[in-house]
Amino acid sequence: MRLPFRAIARAAPAARHGEVSQVSQPAAGVSVDVAALAALEAAARDFHFQSRQPGHSVLAGRHASKVRGRGLSFEELRLYLPGDDIRSMDWRVTARTGQPHVRVYTEEKDRPVLLVVDQRINMFFGSRRAMKSVSAAEAAALAAWRVLAEGDRVGGIVFGDEGAEVFVPRRSRDAVQQLLGGIARFNQLLRADAQAGRSAAQLNAALERAVSMARHDWLIIVISDFDGHDARTRDLMLQMAAHNDLLTILIHDPFLSELPASGQLVVSDGELQVELGFGHAATRRSIAGFVDEHARVLLDWHHAIGVPLLPLSAAEETALQLRRLLGRPLQQAPARQRMGVAR
Repeated sequence: MRLPFRAIARAAPAARHGEVSQVSQPAAGVSVDVAALAALEAAARDFHFQSRQPGHSVLAGRHASKVRGRGLSFEELRLYLPGDDIRSMDWRVTARTGQPHVRVYTEEKDRPVLLVVDQRINMFFGSRRAMKSVSAAEAAALAAWRVLAEGDRVGGIVFGDEGAEVFVPRRSRDAVQQLLGGIARFNQLLRADAQAGRSAAQLNAALERAVSMARHDWLIIVISDFDGHDARTRDLMLQMAAHNDLLTILIHDPFLSELPASGQLVVSDGELQVELGFGHAATRRSIAGFVDEHARVLLDWHHAIGVPLLPLSAAEETALQLRRLLGRPLQQAPARQRMGVAR
């Protein structure tokens, strides 16, 4: 059995800003178009990026962004405590129960949300369901629709191996559609015969743009596999986290974490290739060690700078995973099972 390191796909011609690329039928799981990303609006539910999260959520306990004064939202009705403002007393409930009750409100927030979406060649790999690049595009689309539904502004920085496109946060459906168009254009440029250059250059360039844009009290969501990350990547993430809410959605494929008992993997950098036999114990130990070490390094520096990390598998349906992580309870699994962070 020969397992290709990268699937074969031809890129569609890039469209001008704001236009929708005319692609007949993108191969399911290999590439994605604007229509498919727009259709995810209906699935963008039962999760959110607000500071008040369920106790199981990876965002539970995060600090709220500074209050912007967009309005008041009812939070709870509770017994009066010494020091409560008497103006918040609910006299009807107090009269009915015979105990003083107050109504508690939280002030809604208006914060820009910036999605940093990785569409480099290292994302063009998938062993089941979809390429990592497609899962990243889906996660970004779901996040954009969710943010718009919550009434916040949304924009993004979409980057590939040859450059990036910036979308200033705005609160409109047109803004989301333009962002999705940019994601689809970069996604459709990926192809199996492209030169594979493992470098943090474009990732760091995108993060530098995010640092310059998000001065204070933004929510920045970085969607990437962090392939080739370096010390500069960590420093840029730390800079953003100092004055903003920062979240990483780590896209991974479980293939190297769940190797088959036999067969071969053909690994190529676009020019040279090598065959790795799964039946050799030494090879399996080396691959397992590489996956574990890469996962450990990513987890350690995210923890050190206080940035939540959401592992998202390209082998599973994206919306369901976001609901588990940011909505319904998530059953924790060992890091190596949840994070196949190598290509």
